[in-house]
Amino acid sequence: MANPIFTFGYEGLSLEAFISHLKAADVRTVLDVRANPLSRKPGFSKGAFSAALHTAGILYAHLPELGCPKPVRDRYKHDRDWAAYTRGFLAHLKGQTEALTELARIAEHSSSCLVCFEADFNRCHRSYVARAAAKLGRLRVIHLTDRTEVPDVAARSAA
Repeated sequence: MANPIFTFGYEGLSLEAFISHLKAADVRTVLDVRANPLSRKPGFSKGAFSAALHTAGILYAHLPELGCPKPVRDRYKHDRDWAAYTRGFLAHLKGQTEALTELARIAEHSSSCLVCFEADFNRCHRSYVARAAAKLGRLRVIHLTDRTEVPDVAARSAA
């Protein structure tokens, strides 16, 4: 059976609640897929986040290559066109084979969770990253929310 690779967004959660959800899912490694691991939300910028996870017994790795490029983010902020965002991000992701392979390798050996800000996994690039990694390894995608776990289903066409 394929190992799970979780995704989880911290929007709307305190650091303590977020870590509690990770521990409940038995996550051992957090893979931060933000291009810039900074947050206005206390505790979620790279240094503090990594330290808090370490204290909780969870490993941390930042994979900036799997973050959404600034031009794609900026265009989305301007036009709010999710289909264009998806096309732009997937075009970027095609060139990230090495980072995706590393992510899949880590996730095959350690219960891992891709982390970004957005609560809704349907509107976050981490879902695309998780699906791409799952194709490379023996992984099945599960999205964590503040209430439940949601198995990934076939993506509806966004482009």
